[in-house]
Amino acid sequence: MHRHFIIYKPYGVLSQFGSNDSKQQSKKFLGLLHDFPEGIMPIGRLDEKSEGLLLLTTDGKMSDFVNSQKVEKEYYALVNGAITSEAMAQLSKGVEIGFDGRKYQTKPCKVFKLDAAPNLPERSKKIRDARHGPTSWISITLSEGKFRQVRKMTSAVGFPTLRLVRVRVENIHLNTMQVGDVVEFVDFRLV
Repeated sequence: MHRHFIIYKPYGVLSQFGSNDSKQQSKKFLGLLHDFPEGIMPIGRLDEKSEGLLLLTTDGKMSDFVNSQKVEKEYYALVNGAITSEAMAQLSKGVEIGFDGRKYQTKPCKVFKLDAAPNLPERSKKIRDARHGPTSWISITLSEGKFRQVRKMTSAVGFPTLRLVRVRVENIHLNTMQVGDVVEFVDFRLV
């Protein structure tokens, strides 16, 4: 029987269980958070500087389905500057980013500005403060997930990402989870 987990991946942790790369030996890996079963794999990834909802499973078919372009993933991004409606319109239509050494046009997505800062746990590494100028929180919902895509998208429209938190994968939400929390699901459905 397959096993499934959701975790709140902390900032500074890689979305993997180890590495043979000598440059990564001092990095933190997912195994620090819990004693996971043999054969567990992350479904997709969050880069080292991103945090939030990460699904893990022993079911390869489930992993392939979530990584397909049918499953929505929602992110809250704290961006540098007072984001404009023009920039949000550009993001929602799709922007050109670099991916694997080539230009890539992102697919249309849902973007809106949050009225207030979301109720998220404090990040372990300090983010610059208001003395350095305004910031904005936005929600971006994608059905694709290229390497560092949200960060590349916000930079492409002139508002670099300062903090990135995945808050939802389809119908699974971060809700009140705290950084480092691990929850096992018995019945894991994305509907």
